[in-house]
This record gives sequence, C-alpha cells and structure tokens, in this order.
Amino acid sequence: MASKSSEETPRLRGILERAAKLICANGYEATSMQQIADACGLTKAGLYHHITTKESLLMAIMTYGMDLFEERVLTPANAVADPMERLKVTMARNLDLVTDETSKSVTIILHEDHSLTGDAQREINARKKKYVRFLEDAFKAAIERGQVREVDPTLAAFSMLGTMLWTYKWYRPGGAMNPEKLSAGMIDMFFRGVLPS
Repeated sequence: MASKSSEETPRLRGILERAAKLICANGYEATSMQQIADACGLTKAGLYHHITTKESLLMAIMTYGMDLFEERVLTPANAVADPMERLKVTMARNLDLVTDETSKSVTIILHEDHSLTGDAQREINARKKKYVRFLEDAFKAAIERGQVREVDPTLAAFSMLGTMLWTYKWYRPGGAMNPEKLSAGMIDMFFRGVLPS
C-alpha cells in the first residue's frame, strides 16, 4: 500500500470501501482487480498506484475494517466502567457496525478471513484475539460482581461473538426489523441467558 498522506487517506478509504462492496457481492476469488478499478473510476495502473497486489488490497480492507471496529466499538466500550454495561454497549455497537450498509470492510473480515496468508493473516488474527480477550475480561469482571452467573468466560465470549457476527448472513436492511429493534432484541435474549438465577 502506498504511504498515506492527508490527501491520500480519503481516496484510499473510498477505494477500500468500493472494493469491499464488490468482494462482498461476488467473493474475493471472483472479483478482479479490473472490476475494482472500474468501480473506483480508475485505470488498473491507477489502482496499482494505491495497492500493490490483490492480497495487499484484501489486507488493507481488513486493516481498515479492524480500525473502524476499534474506533466504533472497542474504544467507546472500554470507556464504560460497569462490566455488564460494557458488554451491552459492545454488543449494540458491534451490531450497528455489522448491519451498517455504508461499510462492508467488517463483513470482509468475517467472510474472507481464510483468503489471507502468512504474516497478513497472523496480524489480523492477533487483532481478533485482542477482541476475544476484551470480552473474556469483561465477563470475568461481571462474574466477580455477581452480574453474570458462573459461566466459562471464553465460552461466553465466543457465544457473544457468534450471536453478533453471524448477523451479517441473515440481516436485510429495509426489512421488518430495523437495526434498533435487532440490537434491543439480541441484547435482551443474550444477556437474560447469563443473568444469575
């Protein structure tokens, strides 16, 4: 990826967002660099000015998605002192991000994680593990306060992740369930299941 000057960053973000939408629609393997260049209003050579290879494009999309995730989910949730509220804020913000039609980069992280290799895959996986540890720590703290019954924090973390992250497979914007109703319903169902007896 080319170095990001202040002028370059918005343009690169636009490329990543358009590429992510195409890859979500067609799959990574079936999406060509020419299709991405066309969608961005660039020549193929112009696209390669910003991205060196197709895999580096995928890595850039996933990095951008993780950056968005940390900015919109982890940072605000970390500011919540109460562990149960922290978990609820995390779920609400994560669902908001997963159902956001304007950015598909987070969906790419979920759907195309097997397409990265080597150091790129290890880097993204390390960032994902950071999120799992964040959830485990929040569950441990909630258990210690008696807010959550004695459950395995790792099992609880992965159950919560599965509940939130699978949403992109079935949720349809503009359907009977709006994002607010989805978030309230899922928070209610999940957290009732972990309350002390």
